[in-house]
Amino acid sequence: MRPTSALLSLALLAISACSHGTNVPVPEAPVDLAERGRELARRIVIADGHIDVPYRLREGLGPDGAPTEDISLRTAKGDFDHARAVEGGFDVAFMSIYIPAEYQKQGGARELADSLIDMMEKIARASPAKFAMAPSVEEALRNTQAGKVSFALGIENGAAIEDRLENVAHFQRRGVRYITLTHSEDNLISDAAASQGKGTWNGLSPFGRQVVAEMNRVGIMVDVAHLSDDALRQAVEVSQLPVIASHSSCRHFTPGFARNIPDELIRAVAAKGGVVMINFGSAFLTQAAQDHGKQFGAQIEAFALQHGLKKGSPELKTFIDTYQREHPLPLARVEDVADHIDHVVKLVGIDHVGLGSDFDGVGPSLPIGLKDVSQYPNLFHVLLERGYSEADIEQIASGNIFRVWRQVEAYAAKQP
Repeated sequence: MRPTSALLSLALLAISACSHGTNVPVPEAPVDLAERGRELARRIVIADGHIDVPYRLREGLGPDGAPTEDISLRTAKGDFDHARAVEGGFDVAFMSIYIPAEYQKQGGARELADSLIDMMEKIARASPAKFAMAPSVEEALRNTQAGKVSFALGIENGAAIEDRLENVAHFQRRGVRYITLTHSEDNLISDAAASQGKGTWNGLSPFGRQVVAEMNRVGIMVDVAHLSDDALRQAVEVSQLPVIASHSSCRHFTPGFARNIPDELIRAVAAKGGVVMINFGSAFLTQAAQDHGKQFGAQIEAFALQHGLKKGSPELKTFIDTYQREHPLPLARVEDVADHIDHVVKLVGIDHVGLGSDFDGVGPSLPIGLKDVSQYPNLFHVLLERGYSEADIEQIASGNIFRVWRQVEAYAAKQP
């Protein structure tokens, strides 16, 4: 069969190149960014600012007072266990020592915090080849080198301090390395995001200012997630050190959602050297999920009022289950998490953003592609596609939070 003129020309070109000792360029194979994301996750340290395993396990205690789930094995429930952590290349979990708001009224907040810390220490002791406590950055890095997943500790709701300043040092001795000053309601320390514009203290309380200073002194990071805008601004001003938002996203994408941080306060956090750690919950990521939640809440309220039902009633639960089945939440995607990271980076630079998934805290609202701790590589894949370097991704994954953690440790070491 006679070759076409085009094929003949190509053949002659190749012969000519060879006769002159010239190598014909061979096209490079396309880069598999998904595989590169997986390989990067295995190689760098990933630290997540907020994982709600402790309270999830507490809610499933057996008759003997022990958790019915064993997170050293693969579990059917939840978003974290050792098997999935290994699959995702995951290294350091800031385990949330969560104190519900009712404990600041009924008492027992410090006792609950201590019991949850005890639980995590017991889990680590029971599986020493898989888990280890990490009260410092250096210990977290040693654990990673030894192939162990680290448990760092952060108290979610400063109500655990109760009304005693000395409890700040108590929790530092117990290994707590950040405290979220409040949660869903105002407490003795701070106004909450939920009371935006109508808080108890117009920001921090006088006691709250003392708490921030004491956290600086003993070496506990100040966490401004869940704070009202005024309280967040004041916490940044009062703290001698950078602050973190352990699991908050950008209000730019969800106007009116007080749990997310507006641009002016992202700038304030960054100006002090702090880090905004992006929450993975769909309602934190997209306006569509926000709108769905508002409509859902209005429907529940109307149905309960119409039928005279109280919270927790079987009829109301049936209505909720039916509504959710017929009107599923429009889930965010892994790309939406990347959008929030992009926004912080464009606003204040790569040094001031991290990961604060809220795994086990936001349940079925987690985005497509980021359903549990095995899926961090999916996010790295998207970031690589968007042109982030491996060094950039390492900063996001752990470098920025480790920098603040070390600064707080170093400052405390110099205090009397």
